[in-house]
Amino acid sequence: MTQHARIPADRDHEALIDSPYAWIRLGVSVLLATIGGVGMWSVVVALPAVQSEFGVDRGDASLPYTLTMLGFGVAGIAMGRFADRFGIALVVAGGALALALGYVAAGFAPTLWLVTVAQLVIGIGSAATFGPLIADVSHWFLRRRGIAVSICAAGNYLSGTVWPSLLQHFIDTVGWRQTYIGVGLFCVATMVPLVLALRRRAVLHDAGSVAGGAGERSLGLSPNALLALLCVAGVACCTAMSMPQVHIVAYCGDLGYGVQAGAVMLSLMLGFGIVSRVTSGWIADRLGGVATLLLGSALQGTALLLYLSFSGLNALYVISALFGLFQGGLVPSYAIIIREYFPAREAGAEVGIVLLATLVGMAFGGWIS
Repeated sequence: MTQHARIPADRDHEALIDSPYAWIRLGVSVLLATIGGVGMWSVVVALPAVQSEFGVDRGDASLPYTLTMLGFGVAGIAMGRFADRFGIALVVAGGALALALGYVAAGFAPTLWLVTVAQLVIGIGSAATFGPLIADVSHWFLRRRGIAVSICAAGNYLSGTVWPSLLQHFIDTVGWRQTYIGVGLFCVATMVPLVLALRRRAVLHDAGSVAGGAGERSLGLSPNALLALLCVAGVACCTAMSMPQVHIVAYCGDLGYGVQAGAVMLSLMLGFGIVSRVTSGWIADRLGGVATLLLGSALQGTALLLYLSFSGLNALYVISALFGLFQGGLVPSYAIIIREYFPAREAGAEVGIVLLATLVGMAFGGWIS
């Protein structure tokens, strides 16, 4: 296939960069990320009900979560590459259909193994609304790329703020199966119309163009070496990031403060994480992605050290808020770096690879701590 055939026909793209249309696309992308992010949270909320219905231990009941994360991570790469080639609209529409199929199938599944397979499909569908959307948003901004990417990435945190309480309410009211079926229908009914706003495709020029934005920058590394280094950094930073997020609730229980106190601290992390993501984007627009990543990593390490030094209830509330404020901007920084140092036509795939590395770090950190 020729380069000409791969470039979309819309020649007005450069005039739309940083325009009101670009901000409208960003708003739609945040909505899609918030809705599609349900796939990352529903399995956690439904886990006790699923465990009780099938009469299995916690390890077996957690298998659907493992498959969800596997589908999310691996599919993110494939969907990013597909979006680079065919545009984001088809990818997100496919993700919406996968979410609907997975949730409805899980709602009717007679065995835990079929629920697990359905959760794999849900993870694949949810992947379309994170990495590929972030990469697509980056094509529509230049001067405000950092804050735009960070706002889009905040959709994942908004999802974590909105969905768990809603899911728990409906699970308590009508049961997890009816809730899953309802979520599946809701996803396809809302996401497919929203996708229509993303039909216009970006013109993915080579590096150095206005739309491409990868430009003349170089860190003195080959593209493969830089990508490998970003993956190592992603594993390392998210290993540290996951430790408080995974264990703060149980840690508060161990200290005698009660799990409810830990749940409030987790909410503080997520809430301040949204603030952090937007703020880090503002910083990246001025300092660049690399400097923003280094700053966030240093601050996250400082917050982790505070957890080792203080264990009082009030101190843990403050430290949890600080941790959320320091770590929320790390993941968007990787996407910004990729757009600064890689060709635009590779953004979706490269972002997917690095995000998979961050998921590996999250899983590893939760396990070793």
